[in-house]
Amino acid sequence: MASAHSRMRCGEFRTTYQQDMTIFPTPLSRRTAVGAIIFLLLAPSFLSPYLLNLGIQIGYYGIAALGLNIVVGFTGQISLGHAAFFGFGAFASAWINNTTGIPVFFCIPLAGAMTMAVGLIVGIPAGRIKGLYLAIATLASQFILEDFFSRADWFTGGAYGAMANPFSVFGFEFNNDQRYWYVVLFYVVAMFLLGTNLLRTRDGRAFVAVRDHYLSAEIMGINLNKYRILSFGISSFYAGVGGALFAHYLGFVSAEGFTILLSIQFLGMIIIGGMGSVMGSLMGTAFMVLLPEVMEAGVHLVGSNTPGLTQALAYIKEMSIGLAIILFLIFEPDGLAHRWKMIKAYWKLYPFSY
Repeated sequence: MASAHSRMRCGEFRTTYQQDMTIFPTPLSRRTAVGAIIFLLLAPSFLSPYLLNLGIQIGYYGIAALGLNIVVGFTGQISLGHAAFFGFGAFASAWINNTTGIPVFFCIPLAGAMTMAVGLIVGIPAGRIKGLYLAIATLASQFILEDFFSRADWFTGGAYGAMANPFSVFGFEFNNDQRYWYVVLFYVVAMFLLGTNLLRTRDGRAFVAVRDHYLSAEIMGINLNKYRILSFGISSFYAGVGGALFAHYLGFVSAEGFTILLSIQFLGMIIIGGMGSVMGSLMGTAFMVLLPEVMEAGVHLVGSNTPGLTQALAYIKEMSIGLAIILFLIFEPDGLAHRWKMIKAYWKLYPFSY
C-alpha cells in the first residue's frame, strides 16, 4: 500500500532547472500546441480570404513584435524606431532579390541579417545610455532611416518604391493568400521557437538580469554593454524577417508605410500582449490587428442612420488603438498573457481557486 502511494502523482512537480524552463511544462500544453498547429495547417481550406489576410498580418507583425519584446520586455531597454528596422528588412529583401537574383527563400533571412547589422550599430550608443536619452536615440534612428529610405534610390527606389517578387520554392510561387499562409506560418513557428529557446539560454537569462537589476547583474560579471547591444541586434533581426515577409506578401514596398506611428503600434502590441512574454507578443499583435476591423464592423452596424459616424471611421480606428493602450496600462498592465495565465490557474484549481 505504501509503495502504491509513493507512486501516486497529485500534481506537476519540477525538481530541476531544465524542467522549470521547458517550453511545454505539461502534457496538455504539448497536445494543445500540436492541435493548434494542425488547425492552422488546415485553416486555408475553410477560412475566407479576408480572415487569411488578417492571419498573415498577425504573423509578420507578430514576428516583429516579438523582436521588440526582446529588447523592451526582456532586456528593459526602450526602442521608438522599430518600424524603421521593419522597413529596412522589407527593402533589403527586395533589393537582394532584385539585384542578385538570389531566391526569395534565402533573401528573407539575409534581410534579417542585414537589419541585425544596422541594429547592432544603433545599439552601440544604446549600450551606454538609458531612459529618456535612449528613447531619443532610438527615435533619431527612426528618422534617420526614414530619410535614408526616401533618398537611397539604389536601395529603396526612392519616391517610387520597390517591387518585391513573390515567394517561390523550386519554381512554385506562393502568390495568393492560401499559399502564403504556409510561408508565414513556417516563419512564425520557427521564430517563436527560436525566441523561446533563446530566453532559456545563458544569454536570455542575462537579458532578464539586465532588466531586473543592472547593478546586481554587473556585479555578477554580466557585461551590460554587450547584452544591451546584442538585444538590439536580435530585435532588429526579428524586425527584418517580419518586414521581408511583409514585402513579399504585398509585392511592393514604399517608404511611407514605416513611420513613427507604426513604431508606436508595435509598442502597443507588446504592452497589450504583455511585456516579457513570448506568447503575449502574438496575443497583443492579434488584438491590435483585429481591433480596427471590429471597430469598422461596429460602425457599419450602428452607423447606417448616422452618416457622420461612418465618415469618422478612420479617426475612430486610431482613437480605439490609443484608448486600448491606455486602458491596458491602467487596468491590466501585465497584458493579455498574464490574464490568460490567471484564467488557466483559476480553472486548474477550481473550486479552490481562491
